Amino acid sequence: MTNGPITETARAKRLPREQRRVQLLDSALKVFVAKGFHAASMDDIAEVAEVSKPVLYQHFPGKHELFLDLLDTHLHQLQNELTSVLSSAETNKERVSGTVTAFYEFIARKDEAYRLIFAAGMDNDHTVAERLERFHDALAVAIAEVIADDTGQPMAEATMLGHGLIGMATSAARHWSKLSERPDLDTSAQLTSRLAWRGISGFPKESEQS
Repeated sequence: MTNGPITETARAKRLPREQRRVQLLDSALKVFVAKGFHAASMDDIAEVAEVSKPVLYQHFPGKHELFLDLLDTHLHQLQNELTSVLSSAETNKERVSGTVTAFYEFIARKDEAYRLIFAAGMDNDHTVAERLERFHDALAVAIAEVIADDTGQPMAEATMLGHGLIGMATSAARHWSKLSERPDLDTSAQLTSRLAWRGISGFPKESEQS
């Protein structure tokens, strides 16, 4: 029988390393969402995770590295969801609708992970900007490949359309999240999808141009 309460360090040893890392990322997300990057501290994250700071530093060398790891995790998840939509949908109209809906669902998530991108106060951080640029470029190219294959548009032009679709979906979904009275998610995503599709469908299929 032990004397006194179990220490944080002893409690931390109960989880395998990878499970502990996931738990720390989940705790960090809560702190960054609530406070933003600059107001958050490693002490705050350790407290939410119920571990000692040494345990936290065993996994992440600092707050900045932890934030970047968390950002990478959620951008990777979102990119996988979006590329899955592009590859599984049978028509371009369904691809547009699925892409737009995926952005709405990301912003509507209860964990508010979208705040890492839009509301964490890291707009001027060079490393964050690089990650976001890579994410948008990769997704725009994935969309552009579908457009170019379907319409015969040059890749440079199709990529511009890809970026346009991403920008429209992101901007509309962010606006929707801020409304005190708003249509439900499905209705809002459908409205944005219809607007985007009216634009993209204006580029006829290659077979229709000949």
